[in-house]
Amino acid sequence: MSEASLEHLRDVHARMKTELHRVIVGQDEVIDQLLLAILTRGHCLLVGVPGLAKTLMISSLSRTLDLKFSRIQFTPDLMPSDITGTELLTIDPETAERKFRFAEGPIFANVILADEINRTPPKTQAALLEAMVERQVTSSGVPHALPDPFFVLATQNPIEQEGTYPLPEAQLDRFMFMVHVDYPSHEEEREILRRTTGGKMDEVSCVLAGDELRELQEIVRSVPIADAVYDYVLALARGTRVHSKEPLPFIKDWVTWGAGPRAGQFLVLGGKANAAIHGRNHVSVEDIQSVAHPVLRHRILTNFTAQAEGITSDIIIDRLLEEVRPSDAIGAGLPGLASSTSQ
Repeated sequence: MSEASLEHLRDVHARMKTELHRVIVGQDEVIDQLLLAILTRGHCLLVGVPGLAKTLMISSLSRTLDLKFSRIQFTPDLMPSDITGTELLTIDPETAERKFRFAEGPIFANVILADEINRTPPKTQAALLEAMVERQVTSSGVPHALPDPFFVLATQNPIEQEGTYPLPEAQLDRFMFMVHVDYPSHEEEREILRRTTGGKMDEVSCVLAGDELRELQEIVRSVPIADAVYDYVLALARGTRVHSKEPLPFIKDWVTWGAGPRAGQFLVLGGKANAAIHGRNHVSVEDIQSVAHPVLRHRILTNFTAQAEGITSDIIIDRLLEEVRPSDAIGAGLPGLASSTSQ
């Protein structure tokens, strides 16, 4: 990995943010996390109340990429074949031979906007699982490869629960990040009013082609990470597990189930991408901490005690980052607060 390749990645990242800010006011942290997911081949779930431009943000991001984009509006009557495609009976006009042909569904695109993903039944939600993990769809026993690169960028409304179907934990775990989209500040909301109630809005220009994106993804994966930082990642991920040998006291009090191994993988990849976009040629503890919340918040299942006390997964992650010190994690292999290396 050369300094020139890192500089190129930083330049692309900056140009993509500039283009997105032509139509999106504020939301810097959300945009950064979306771009980190794109640079690491990860899927992303945006959670926020209506009107915060979640759909606009994803569709605008797709326009900065020279890739095929597909929007799927999830509804209670959506069927799995409406997403993945179906087998059609066709007749050869010359031989009159009848045969089945697979008609590709909207999931056969590079960037998938799964809008209001929790509005469709589990059977249809499950149709995404194979696509998100294996990058393929199976129909009548025949696998069909999806385009490369492939991303699912989903939105979810956290306040309206009537007619919705909560995502199962197995599906949530497929998303690299769960990103909270919050209300804009006073000044940002004023700028939103000014832009959207005046003349013609700015257009987003294409910045990145598919081949170049794949090259940037390889650059991100090549960013080195020290064993000490790997140990810190393990301490964070394993530290959320209430059934471990030495769980942290507050984890025993508040958590039913903690993060699995996929959390550690995404912490490392997110840390590599964060280091790369800031021009660093190695991953630091701070890079891991910067992605800890979006990686872990949907992988920690709180118990009744935590819910009764108003303790959220974000509060648990804050406490985890405070109590799991990097120096204690080195070589410990356990989520405890201290080890022989720090004594």
